[in-house]
Amino acid sequence: MASPPRGSVRVRHGTSHVALLLITVLLLSSARLSLGASRRLLELYKPPASARLTYHNGAVLQGRIPVSIIWYGRFTPAQKAVVTDFLQSLTAASQAPTPSVSQWWNTINQLYLSKARRGSSANGAQVALAGQVSDEACSLGKRLTLAQLPRLAARAGPKKGGIALVLTAQDVAVEGFCMSRCGLHGADARAGTAYVWVGNSATQCPGQCAWPFHQPLYGPQAPALVPPSGDVGMDGMVINIASMVAGTVTNPFRDGFYQGDKDAPLEAATACTGVYGSGAYPGFAGNLAVDRATGASYNANGARGRKYLLPALFDPATSTCSTLV
Repeated sequence: MASPPRGSVRVRHGTSHVALLLITVLLLSSARLSLGASRRLLELYKPPASARLTYHNGAVLQGRIPVSIIWYGRFTPAQKAVVTDFLQSLTAASQAPTPSVSQWWNTINQLYLSKARRGSSANGAQVALAGQVSDEACSLGKRLTLAQLPRLAARAGPKKGGIALVLTAQDVAVEGFCMSRCGLHGADARAGTAYVWVGNSATQCPGQCAWPFHQPLYGPQAPALVPPSGDVGMDGMVINIASMVAGTVTNPFRDGFYQGDKDAPLEAATACTGVYGSGAYPGFAGNLAVDRATGASYNANGARGRKYLLPALFDPATSTCSTLV
């Protein structure tokens, strides 16, 4: 594929949540595209056995990271609250009981950001919800190409050092969605901004992008877990948002923390795709906490009593997946 224009940096990541039979590990990795801004895709990938996740001396996102959301298509207020509460849970100020979302975020600071050599911040990274924009009418149509995602991200008005979060509704089709990816993240090096796209897979491919809250498309057909919010699509989106944001802050411009080929890297969370609790293996998400009242499975407490399921994070020092439970 052609290289991106000078000044552009492409970032990829993904965590599709499908445990496939007969394949030891299925990982979402990004593939580079020849588009104006840098981006990384969530795609299935099996890394070489000798690959190691290392730091490549580039920039990471630290300090205050403003996140702006553009809701593309129709989302109910309850659905939006699932995501906004998650973002607000990333800060220690959420005061949620352990294991918590902020504890998961602090693991990123400890394992990655504190090891970066450029622009290091004693306080790591703090996510702040900077604004929200809605496009319920789907002004660009309900079939989007990857080239249109940076345009949507720009509408969110991301600030330098910040992230634009592009979220598409369940009736919006995005190029490659479900077929090879559940989301992606990219960046514009000149502007110093990054963006993340994640789609709601509820009616398109919940077995791929909302597993383990839906039976997988392939592999062992164990019963699906109960989603914490009661909405399979939205809880699946949170998993992918968490994975993409983790990759964005640790490898925003393709020269930070990653494993393997820089044009198809595995990152902080995508290197542990399908792992959520201790004892996980392909087809089994791991040993998780279960809410006694609802029967929902989760591994992190959030703001306002929310519960979430978050991906494990790869520990570069031990080459193992670090889980909250």
